[in-house]
Amino acid sequence: MYNRYFGFKEDPFSIAPDPRFLFMSEMHQEALAHLNYGVSSDGCIILLTGEVGTGKTTICRCFIERLDQSTDVAVILNPKLSVLELLASICDEFQIPTGNNQTSVKYYIDNLNRFLLQEHDRDRRCLLVIDEAQNLDKDVLEMLRLLTTLETTKRKLLKVFLLGQSELSEILAQPDMTQIDQRITGRFHLKALRINDMEGYIRQRIIVAGGGETRSLFDAKAVKKIHQLSGGIPRLINTLCDRSLLGAYAGGKDSVDAAIVKKAGLEIFGTKFLTRRIKIPLKALAAASFAALLIAVLLVAAVEDYFPFKLKDLWRLPAGEQSIIDSTISRQEKLQPLPVTPSTPLPGFNNSATPAENPGPKPDIQTTTTSETEGSDISTPRHAQPTDDEHLSNDQENTFSEPVSQLSESSL
Repeated sequence: MYNRYFGFKEDPFSIAPDPRFLFMSEMHQEALAHLNYGVSSDGCIILLTGEVGTGKTTICRCFIERLDQSTDVAVILNPKLSVLELLASICDEFQIPTGNNQTSVKYYIDNLNRFLLQEHDRDRRCLLVIDEAQNLDKDVLEMLRLLTTLETTKRKLLKVFLLGQSELSEILAQPDMTQIDQRITGRFHLKALRINDMEGYIRQRIIVAGGGETRSLFDAKAVKKIHQLSGGIPRLINTLCDRSLLGAYAGGKDSVDAAIVKKAGLEIFGTKFLTRRIKIPLKALAAASFAALLIAVLLVAAVEDYFPFKLKDLWRLPAGEQSIIDSTISRQEKLQPLPVTPSTPLPGFNNSATPAENPGPKPDIQTTTTSETEGSDISTPRHAQPTDDEHLSNDQENTFSEPVSQLSESSL
């Protein structure tokens, strides 16, 4: 719709795996070199993995186009097949004549082996490329391993290239997949584009589509916003750029800014597009949660120490439970020990008594004398009344009574 408006000869941001639009970043060059090395080496299984939409199929198409005429290639795009269906598909791709309604695995393997030996005699190489290989069943993977045993004394007759998502590596790492995993002689994992590659990726597709080499349709902020929303995934980049160009065409603008990209992201990803590509590591999230909890505990402690009120006063429990807690706190406060101060030595009292002779604290003794007109009797000394938590035993009371009686007689 906008191709004529911007002067394109074709759609620059189609999601079709067209090798002409492949942007050869440093990572993509390494991935392609990895596949090319697999052809010339003596290995038998080559593995290329990557996240969804990172361009594995596009690289594969570019790889196949660059093969020389001495190579035969069988490409399986739908690997959700049984063992028998897989063998039949391989024979069809290599154009091996087979009978109709064959149900024998041996029949297909014998015909395939015969074809591979003929191609080897003609000095030709045979490759089997399977896309979306993470969908292969384990029995099919085992059959692929058996196919790699078709060989001469000097060379493998069939080389297998497996392209799939990251879970393919996890499947091959399982203990029961050890035999096929050990036959993998090359591995490469394709990652998302970096922010430094974004401008070159967009410009390269615009140039291939006929938009001109010097024309810049996306400003720097728009490119940064596209990378933020897409996470560097080429398929999402193409979708965002296509919708952004449509928005610029609808608004009569000659270029795309960040506001147009943001609106395009809302139309593509919905209301959750703002957090679509924000990735928070689990460890960082756990550390942040722990730090927040620690800060909350420190704040509570600070409030308890430096403010005249207690946090328990900020809320109240039900009446019954609150009364129980209040009575418990009051009882604990009453049971706090009273401060002990040294008393004045009393005349006639043995102040140098050892702890063994006078165990426990010395009681406060008060003596009262009556006037001479009332007689010469002196009232009996009185001990200070002990508090709730300072109950004296009977032995302690008897110990204190002896020096008091001596004091009374001497004073008389």
